[in-house]
Amino acid sequence: MEFSADTKSLAEALDQVEEAVEKKSTIPILSHVLIEATANGLRLAATDLELGIRTFCPAQVKVPGSVAAPARRFLGIVRSLSEAEVHVRALENHWLQVSAGRSVFKLAALAKDNFPALPDVPKALAEVPAGLLAGLIDRTAFAISNQESRYTLNGALLVLKPGSIEMAATDGHRLPLGARDVVIVGLGNEERLLVPKRAVIGLRRLAYGQEADSPIHVAKDDRHMFFSAGDSVICARNLAGQFPNYEAVLPKSNTLRATLDAATLRESLRRVTLLAPEQTHAVCLTLEPGRLTLSASGADTGEATESLDAAYQGEALRVAFNSAFLLDLLGVIKSGNVEIALKDAESAAELRPSEQADYRYTCVIMPMRS
Repeated sequence: MEFSADTKSLAEALDQVEEAVEKKSTIPILSHVLIEATANGLRLAATDLELGIRTFCPAQVKVPGSVAAPARRFLGIVRSLSEAEVHVRALENHWLQVSAGRSVFKLAALAKDNFPALPDVPKALAEVPAGLLAGLIDRTAFAISNQESRYTLNGALLVLKPGSIEMAATDGHRLPLGARDVVIVGLGNEERLLVPKRAVIGLRRLAYGQEADSPIHVAKDDRHMFFSAGDSVICARNLAGQFPNYEAVLPKSNTLRATLDAATLRESLRRVTLLAPEQTHAVCLTLEPGRLTLSASGADTGEATESLDAAYQGEALRVAFNSAFLLDLLGVIKSGNVEIALKDAESAAELRPSEQADYRYTCVIMPMRS
């Protein structure tokens, strides 16, 4: 095997499949990326048996062939190169030579024989515009749980309907929900896919690599879900279990409402959070007619307060939140006004943009005991 490729293009392709590389290296072949050099270019693939990613990279192939290269070392080498082109050649005993300019590297690789085959992609059940999918992921993925024991929360729920699409995620303390009315091409009935977190990360990268109007093809079989665009495919095992009934979580009786500038709130919150307790990140919000006051204090940190103008005419109320949760949300609502809807200091609050344009978006956040 021997080929030359654009350094930037190869690094981007390797970066795309890296999410599927086995992190613990319990099975050596799973820490490798499969490189198949053909007359048309390079096919790259990686899998940890739970997630698989396959993509394509243009290349000038002198000698076709295949090899499984150590993914992180190979990617690290390619990223480090300043030359525009990298030359790769297979040596005897599955060694791989990588050269560019005056730099030469030799890597111990593995044969293709033991690399797991990725399942075939079935017929697509729907097509979703890449820009729409990326937008939904940006609005929800930050709330996916990292606790392995809560496996049904270790992913985002994608709900495809003939006339709309929704995505929700939760870690048990907050639940963002994004939705948009759009005709989903090819879809006959409602489909619910609980997409694992790492597949969501790969899907976001895949979506951003396409034109906004380009379709992402969605498919599934009994054990896997598939997302594909062009020569790139993401395959993930279906998560078992039921995602919480997010519609039941949405507050129905939050009558106390405050509206204020999202950017101003974000910057004030960042300042006050500097003196919030490191373990809890607790920040108190005190609402009074026409004003919102942020405050944080800790025995080892000190105190901080900052007042903001707010459209609020209800009774005085003091409620505490994890500031990191609020900042994640305000990273999505970058401009315009944000509306905070509350019932009392102990019930779930609902935050959303005051002006809902293309997306319908809301985020439910549980308060902390202050």
